[in-house]
Amino acid sequence: MSFKVSEHIKAILEVIPEKPGCYQYFDEKGTIIYVGKAKSLKRRVSSYFNKEPESVKTRVLVKQIRDIKYFVVATEEDALLLENSLIKQYQPRYNVLLKDGKTYPSIVVKNEYFPRVYQTRNIVRDGSRYFGPYPSVYVAKVMLQLLKELYPIRTCKYPLTPEGIREGRYKVCLEYHIKRCKGPCEGLQSLEEYQQNISEIKEILKGNISQVSKHLYNEMQQLASELRFEEAQLVKLKYEAIENYRAKSTVVTPMLHNIDVFSITPNENSAYINYLHIGNGAVVQAYTFEYKKRLDETKEELLALGIVEMRKRFESTARELIVPFELDLVLEGVTLTVPQRGDKKKLLELSEMNGKQFKIDKLKQAEKLNPEQRNTRLLKEIQDALHLDKLPAHIECFDNSNIQGSDAVAACVVFKMGKPSKADYRKYNIKTVVGPDDYASMKEVVRRRYQRAIDEQTPLPDLIITDGGKGQMEVVRSVVEDELRLSIPIAGLAKDGKHRTSELLFGFPPETIGMKMDSPLFHLLTRMQDEVHRFAISFHKDKRSKNQTRSELDSIKGIGEKTKTALLRHFKSVKRIKEASFEELKQLVGEAKARALQDGLLNKTTTNIN
Repeated sequence: MSFKVSEHIKAILEVIPEKPGCYQYFDEKGTIIYVGKAKSLKRRVSSYFNKEPESVKTRVLVKQIRDIKYFVVATEEDALLLENSLIKQYQPRYNVLLKDGKTYPSIVVKNEYFPRVYQTRNIVRDGSRYFGPYPSVYVAKVMLQLLKELYPIRTCKYPLTPEGIREGRYKVCLEYHIKRCKGPCEGLQSLEEYQQNISEIKEILKGNISQVSKHLYNEMQQLASELRFEEAQLVKLKYEAIENYRAKSTVVTPMLHNIDVFSITPNENSAYINYLHIGNGAVVQAYTFEYKKRLDETKEELLALGIVEMRKRFESTARELIVPFELDLVLEGVTLTVPQRGDKKKLLELSEMNGKQFKIDKLKQAEKLNPEQRNTRLLKEIQDALHLDKLPAHIECFDNSNIQGSDAVAACVVFKMGKPSKADYRKYNIKTVVGPDDYASMKEVVRRRYQRAIDEQTPLPDLIITDGGKGQMEVVRSVVEDELRLSIPIAGLAKDGKHRTSELLFGFPPETIGMKMDSPLFHLLTRMQDEVHRFAISFHKDKRSKNQTRSELDSIKGIGEKTKTALLRHFKSVKRIKEASFEELKQLVGEAKARALQDGLLNKTTTNIN
């Protein structure tokens, strides 16, 4: 053996039999830490100790094993069932965790005189008939609602007996007056008619909807032939209701009956298994659940566990299982089918679609509780799409703004973990470029931004995004890589003819990175582009607005903003200030400022004349 195994474990390995069964691993405290099954206990258990396991998690498990116990069973199916039972009972640390411990609702047809039909979670062995369990309360309620529309069965809790009815102990309630019950409590409905309704209800709950539908159709035709049109109309309403339900629930040919369908949707640390039970071409039961991985279990191992769990929980007697791939699974009297085409393939695709939707819904729920998780996932998508070495937790975006070359400015916005970091936003007045030259302006801003970061040793971004196409990307690259010798990934967000973000560019020469226009990732990148554009435009507007409000008063020494505002408010214009007398100015702003105004404005007038 390539690593140390205790003498106690060696002794167990020497005598463990070559038979199917379950085994349990215990730690030094005597706690069960793992339960497994095997066709051959000896081969399977010995494999943990013959050589050092490749998986890190399995190596950790093996190091903690201090004792082994095992159970020999007759068949592999028995081993599967026992393993499932032991895992649920002891919940060992290193076994997959079924993230679901619910009691599911059933519909009961109560064993009583004039049986009631209602939803329950408690199974009482009193001769009542239970149907289900159903995967959710909603599904059970939909089924009950259908039954109530079809059959006016009682909902009261009276302990009805023949004697009590004859003696008049009970009185009809509101349900009778609104025609939802025919009043068996007062003997207004016969037991035979009521039991016929209950018989049809049981067939519907068993999934035999087509038989009930056929019976109703024949009854309707019979009543019509006897000219009992009012009664035929009531039966017709039932027939249409059940046919409407059938149309919604039937997904394949009714020839497919009593079949279980299983699919698995893997995730990083878990797997989602979808289960469908098909009766007469309709989905009778549907449920998706999650297994939490512990020892890098394969999808085959997880699906086998899920099949045993679901068939036991939903008391399935199906003799055919539709699965997505071959499984080393033997169930007595059960056939496993991997369909390639036709109706069975359609059922498998339906199951897979439900599993994927469940995964998406779980992800959305988790992200609502923890928004950081969503941003991390989107940044991971960017990392994968651009093949970056690390997560782009720090992204910087640049944009220019000018009107025919005047008041040229630029802006840089910063996103950290997918969220705007407004304290790190920066505005830039273009200093070295004359005229409308976006490329030269971008060069200046990027050079200033990252030369300062180098000088001050501040963090550099994980990704730079330019608001523009290939030209802007090359300009940024020439500064970052050629001039400053930095290695920072550079991407570009290009716009279409309608000025809408249309594509993400990356690489040199740049290539288009495929993205769905309605994806969260696309929305995040569009938000970044819109934010830098907004910031640059608002800075440009502020600068242009200040330049438009400048006047001759701004250059006069001793005349500040408050004085200028007071003068313009009083005289309305610079022209009127020039025409005002010294006394008028003195009265408003004082002698010293009045003299400064007259001297300053007189000099400007003289200069303009010359």
